[in-house]
Amino acid sequence: MLPYQTVFFDLDGTITDSQPGIYACAVYALEKMGYPIPDDRTLRRFMGPPLAESFANFCGMTEEEAIRASNFYRERYNPIGWKENRVFSRIRQLLCELKKRGAYVAVATGKPQASAEKILAYFGLTQYLDCIAGPQNGEFHISKAELIRRAMPENAGRCVMVGDTVGDVMGAKECHVDSVAVLYGYGENAEIIASHPTHVAETEDDLCNILCPEMEKGKGYFVTLEGVDGCGKSTQAAMLKAKLEQFGYTVHRTREPGGCPLAEEIRKLLLAKEDGGMCPETEALLFAAARAQHIHQVILPKVAAGEIVLCDRYVDSSIAYQGDARGLARAWIMEINRVALTKGMPSATLYLRMTAEEAFRRRLAESEPDRIEQMGLSFQQKIEQGYEQLMAEFPHRFVPVDATKKPDEVAEEAFAKLFERMNREGIL
Repeated sequence: MLPYQTVFFDLDGTITDSQPGIYACAVYALEKMGYPIPDDRTLRRFMGPPLAESFANFCGMTEEEAIRASNFYRERYNPIGWKENRVFSRIRQLLCELKKRGAYVAVATGKPQASAEKILAYFGLTQYLDCIAGPQNGEFHISKAELIRRAMPENAGRCVMVGDTVGDVMGAKECHVDSVAVLYGYGENAEIIASHPTHVAETEDDLCNILCPEMEKGKGYFVTLEGVDGCGKSTQAAMLKAKLEQFGYTVHRTREPGGCPLAEEIRKLLLAKEDGGMCPETEALLFAAARAQHIHQVILPKVAAGEIVLCDRYVDSSIAYQGDARGLARAWIMEINRVALTKGMPSATLYLRMTAEEAFRRRLAESEPDRIEQMGLSFQQKIEQGYEQLMAEFPHRFVPVDATKKPDEVAEEAFAKLFERMNREGIL
């Protein structure tokens, strides 16, 4: 049984960390107005209240000036600033769990309603909300209490307002509902505690415990990135990690061979230009040994802790490189990688699809090739054929991504496909 049947959330500083975008847009507006830039403590107070009020109260503007400044603010905010934002950890899971347990979930925010709706839709959070209430066009002064009243359902039951400022607590009191003051947001902690909220949540975990007692941690997810040398895996792994973290996930990025101290030492042997005449069987066994350690020491513990693990190469690389390209029996490759195949197979494999010719040209243009890359184009073509065969054999795990596009476009496609898949599988 939930302690509250209706839950209202503030947006900035409660659901999302919008500080970078709000700071940048406020500074842009003040420069346009010819006003001095205040200190960080003053800029921090822009988080939450309606814009016109912030410009008037914190910068000494007249109402007419504050409205002009608000318009300048939106001049930068509408194309850029609204995306300079990230979802706080566990919030996605909390919203989903509240809805699943039958709560009425709403957002009551001082941010213009159109902007709030756009942000919540962008982050895929609208599906968990029954109502979004914010200032409409031309409403430059509106109280949090009025926004709560707008979002209030007919049969509200016991209600609570969750926010990071004194205004959220006072708005809740005016509407005779409970409040949760979150201290991980932007409000002044001493001030918000002095306003006597019903509950105080120092962290996102505290908030989950207050609103959804006994809610478990989210499920982890294991994602690998594969493709021929030069297809851009490292670049895409870094961009994907940043995007997933922006959407509120905890992400651990790793690689193979490597990812833990012992495996990194094996990596040095495998990629050294002077290999001492290493035979294909030795190479395959070293990859498998590094992988076994990586699985036990990093991958399985991180997934068990609810993290998203992004791994640059995995067992598919051994099948394509040591099996298809080196000519070793696939059955033997599978046998020496039994730990990976039985205990640590990825839930999704992003296959950065690019011809061996294009990837080889790009790779040679970037830096001097390592021992394996020195095998030449024909070797890379066999690897490409191996990956194409794996994709045909495991279509439910492989997620093909066109890697020939610009890096930003590749990243957009990769994230969109992965995020849709994770949502479908309930990874929050």
